[in-house]
Amino acid sequence: MLSRLLHFLWLLTGYLGLLLIAVTTLPLLQYWTAALSTPWGDENGDVLIVLGGDIVAPGMIGMSSYWRSFYTVRAWRTGHYHSIILTGKDIASLMRDCITSQGVPPQVVLLENASQSTRENALYVTALLRGDARRKVLLTSDFHMRRALSAFRKAGIEASPLPIPDAHKRLGDWTQRWGIFWMLLEETAKVVYYKAHGWT
Repeated sequence: MLSRLLHFLWLLTGYLGLLLIAVTTLPLLQYWTAALSTPWGDENGDVLIVLGGDIVAPGMIGMSSYWRSFYTVRAWRTGHYHSIILTGKDIASLMRDCITSQGVPPQVVLLENASQSTRENALYVTALLRGDARRKVLLTSDFHMRRALSAFRKAGIEASPLPIPDAHKRLGDWTQRWGIFWMLLEETAKVVYYKAHGWT
C-alpha cells in the first residue's frame, strides 16, 4: 500500500513538473490562446459592440476590461464607427467612464448594463439592436472571442470579430503565466458548457 502511494506521488510530482515547464517556458499558452480566438475581421463597421470584462474591486476595472477599453478608444479614433455599445452588468458604466476620459464622445456610447454572462450579452444586445441594419463589429479579448462571436451569431447578430491582444500581450511577463493558464482553463470549460447547452 505504501509503495503504491509513493509511486502515485512520484507520478504526480512528475506530471506537475511537466506542467510547470509547459506553462512557464513552452509556447503552450500562446497556442491555447490562439485556439480560443479568431482572426481579425473587417473592422470598418458602424456599430462597435464591446463586451465588459473583469472588475477587481468596486468601481475599479480589471486588466481585461482595461485592454478592451484601450482598444475601444483606438478603434473609435479610426473614424469608422457611429456608435459604441458597452455590455455587462456593473462593468459597462466603468468602461464608459474610461473611454470617455480618452476623448470618446459620451453621446455615442450606449450601455447594456443588465447582462451577467456572455450569453446574456448576446441576447440583450440583440434585443437592443433589433431591426438595426448597420454593420456591426464585436470587440473582446482574444481568449474570449471564439465563444463570444458564436454566442452573438446564435442570438442573431452577424458581427465581424475584433479580438484584441489581451492574453497574448500579458504572456510576455512570465509572472502572469499561471494566472493566464487558469483563465484559459476556465474559458475552455465555458466553451464546452455553451456548446453542450446549444448557446453557440
